[in-house]
Amino acid sequence: MGKAIENTGEPARHGCRMLRPLRLTRRTFLGAAACLVLGLLGFAATAEAQIVALGASNTRGMGVTFEEAYPAQLEAMLRAKGYRGGVLNAGISGDTTTGMLARLDSAVPPDTRVVILQPGANDLRRRGGGPAAREANIQQIVSRLRARGIQVVMLDNDVPRCPGRI
Repeated sequence: MGKAIENTGEPARHGCRMLRPLRLTRRTFLGAAACLVLGLLGFAATAEAQIVALGASNTRGMGVTFEEAYPAQLEAMLRAKGYRGGVLNAGISGDTTTGMLARLDSAVPPDTRVVILQPGANDLRRRGGGPAAREANIQQIVSRLRARGIQVVMLDNDVPRCPGRI
């Protein structure tokens, strides 16, 4: 049997991975996202604002059908609450923040009110310029969206911080 560890309220660490004491379920995540988006829109039953989910494979729905990806589920939840706008899935599997920045204007239509940005960690895993370039790209994306009057909801993955290991 393992040795009991005192609960200090801090996340436990094992090797380079952080272990969280609490995991949110998909339903809890979607409910929280729906509440946040409705709050940003100043929700009214007749709301018809465009929401764009911009990201990589987690946004696109890698491993699930397009209808099971979180943008489609979020749209269904919002519609059940009277929201008549749409949630556009602008996720591309394998994309990096450099790619997201390059396609930002074409991926985010002019009538967009909210962008849910989920950049992922492909910059660090594959072909990106590392953490500094990733952060600079995210800042440019957010700045450009805000300059257009678009609210940004950031859903950043917990990116591993181990030197040499991703």
